[in-house]
Amino acid sequence: MNPLVCLYFQVHQPYRLRDLRITEIGSEGLAYFDTERNRAIFRKIADKCYLPANALLLDLLRNYPDFSVAYSISGVFLEQCEEYGTDVLDSFKALAATGKVEFLAETYYHSLSSVKSVGEFAEQVRLHVDAMERTFGQRPSVFRNTELIYSNELAQMARMMGFSGILAEGADHVLDGRNPNDPFRPPAFRLPAPIERAIRAARPLPLRARDITILLKNYKLSDDVAFRFSDKSWVQFPLSAKTFTDWIAGSAGHCVNLFMDYETFGEHQWADTGIFDFLRRLPELWQERGIRAVTPSLAIREWKAEVTPVFDAHTCISWADIERDLSAWLGNRIQNAAADGLYALESDVKRSGNPELLRLWRLLQTSDHFYYMCTKYWADGDVHKYFSPYESPYEAYRRFSHALHDLRQRLESCSHPKGSGPLQPVFPPKRS
Repeated sequence: MNPLVCLYFQVHQPYRLRDLRITEIGSEGLAYFDTERNRAIFRKIADKCYLPANALLLDLLRNYPDFSVAYSISGVFLEQCEEYGTDVLDSFKALAATGKVEFLAETYYHSLSSVKSVGEFAEQVRLHVDAMERTFGQRPSVFRNTELIYSNELAQMARMMGFSGILAEGADHVLDGRNPNDPFRPPAFRLPAPIERAIRAARPLPLRARDITILLKNYKLSDDVAFRFSDKSWVQFPLSAKTFTDWIAGSAGHCVNLFMDYETFGEHQWADTGIFDFLRRLPELWQERGIRAVTPSLAIREWKAEVTPVFDAHTCISWADIERDLSAWLGNRIQNAAADGLYALESDVKRSGNPELLRLWRLLQTSDHFYYMCTKYWADGDVHKYFSPYESPYEAYRRFSHALHDLRQRLESCSHPKGSGPLQPVFPPKRS
């Protein structure tokens, strides 16, 4: 019997920082983010990926009854849709209207809050769940953390929030030879009381899930598409849809989970590589072979095994880099200094009661800021360099630290209003 297939796509774009000079800190009218560059990048990727990929998938969803997909769309991406082009958001709404797309929950600001602040993490998940319901009419039941960051503790936190499923990387050192295509469960244990209180304070779902099921990324098959598809030195190049379907059909287990960035289609793998033709052929071939593409929640519901094995990730894993850990974001001194400095402001920001300062602080939490500060070498370093809009990790740190320093000054002004002027906007004013 053929396994199921679960296609999940991450959809996210950060707000990139502009070139903030130290002499500008504290000046009137200071804006942190490069609006023109962010708009240009969003529109470029919209034309290369989001719009053509959504149009293709809309056609496939309408024409193949056993074909479904899932998305995790960050809150900052939704905001960019509103700012830089509602055509992209409308195309995602059209996909939602088919009834064959599942939208997952995550942190609204695509942040590292799950490992830095449980209270902030819970609040961001609630914000994101509300945004998904407001935008697409769905209240998510499956959770996907930023960049598939996962641990035993996180799984229990997600369960307490009411989620019945969570996605994670099929990391070899945790699987220990077992099959990533089978669902797993976390070890049973009681969270510390402070964590439980923080989760209860912002639980996004009305009911507490009794159990939570883990779906693991099949990174070998996922990366064949996301990273190796256009690699002419790869022994399997060029990869055909038929060959890929054969690999899936020959896979053991319940469900082959293909998790990847949505920008794989058209941006990371350009249209002239044949990536769209590859995607277009898959549902037809899967239908011929009796392979069903299901959503994560359906894959979980159809798991009927009497015993679900334990996936024991006692330290954090992710889908990034060779290490599959947190080192892509918190692996060097400048990354940790930036993150520690930012989260040290949490109590002051929230105590200020100022919504603009809170939003600015949260925008600086977006994981991409720390990813750009990575100083790794070789293949992983090349990947970080490919995604970074800055000339070096140290330039990323310089811009971030200047923004953080200005945020501290704004907080001081908010605390001592007599000697300060009005708060300044996070973004520059829009051009008419």
